[in-house]
Amino acid sequence: MLISKDINQIAKALTENDVVAIPTETVYVLAANIYSKEAINRIYSLKKRPKSNPLIVHISGFQELDKYVQQIPDRALTLAKAFWPGPLTLLLDKSDLIPDYILLDLIRLR
Repeated sequence: MLISKDINQIAKALTENDVVAIPTETVYVLAANIYSKEAINRIYSLKKRPKSNPLIVHISGFQELDKYVQQIPDRALTLAKAFWPGPLTLLLDKSDLIPDYILLDLIRLR
């Protein structure tokens, strides 16, 4: 596992199916490539987190929202426009691009 603020190191680790620790507003979070089942399983293992407890997908902007969710309710879009970027989590139905092994329906813009 890598702990770093160096974006190049983090990107390399994520492409190599590693898990990284990233600082947020309040805590460090564990992050992994959502398309790496190995890395996702490692997060669950490291945190001793039950697989019934879904993970959050972080996206870089509104332009990615349509790609990762099935439908964006008007209220969710209004909230996102008002509070993103920032610590707002939206509970939305995932699109087929998100693998089922993640067990997630959470999208969050950082």
